[in-house]
Amino acid sequence: MGLKVGIDLGSTAIKVVFVENEHLVWKKAVPTTPGQTRIADHLTAEGLWALRCTADTLESVVFTGYGKGLVNGTGKVIDEVSANSLGAFLLSGGKARTIINIGGQDVKVIRLSATGKLLDFKMNDKCAAGTGRFFELAGRILDTPVEIFGELGQAVADPVNINSTCAVFAESEIVSMMAKGIAKERIIQGLHESIARRIAGLAGGLDMEDDFYLDGGSANNQALVTAIEEELCRDVYVLPHPQFTVAYGAARSVETL
Repeated sequence: MGLKVGIDLGSTAIKVVFVENEHLVWKKAVPTTPGQTRIADHLTAEGLWALRCTADTLESVVFTGYGKGLVNGTGKVIDEVSANSLGAFLLSGGKARTIINIGGQDVKVIRLSATGKLLDFKMNDKCAAGTGRFFELAGRILDTPVEIFGELGQAVADPVNINSTCAVFAESEIVSMMAKGIAKERIIQGLHESIARRIAGLAGGLDMEDDFYLDGGSANNQALVTAIEEELCRDVYVLPHPQFTVAYGAARSVETL
């Protein structure tokens, strides 16, 4: 059986995965910059080289994500909600019923049936607050790598309260707190709890069922996972390599397209 390629042209990162016999055998993510399809082609070539394969071994190439509309007949296309649903359901061994995806520019809460069918979803894309791009903005303001937010936030017992639901106003709140000498660890954990409240509000209108899975690059932040668990009063699971769930679902979608 040939290799299946899934390409997620996201708003903040481009992710490419190679799948063989249902197994993720190669993956890579790079920041999104102009020329997304060219970057995707380079990553695909890099994956082929790493696996010591040639282009004629590719069974399929499927695109998804914000940039999927840029693809001009070079592969199949699937919407990101469907790809996310399929990827999480398959990678969880059929256990996922509710998916929380924190993307670069939006947050999605997706509800699945016991057979993996997409039943309903809600998406907040009206403001960057609570998204991956907002984390990056906060990291620049706090002069702290986003990758260590979880480590810094976990040890905080008295986080600040960040009330703004708009990224612009939340940015002003953060700057004001820094000017007052408030420790950045307290601000970071306040961000985690603020985002958890936004997710709970978004999910409030859905008839959610266990098991809950968080994916997207922010899912690697354990302090955020804990904050979401406490806000929802539910266990929240994280799959290995959560940033690549959508690309994996795109790759596997050829089995159902």
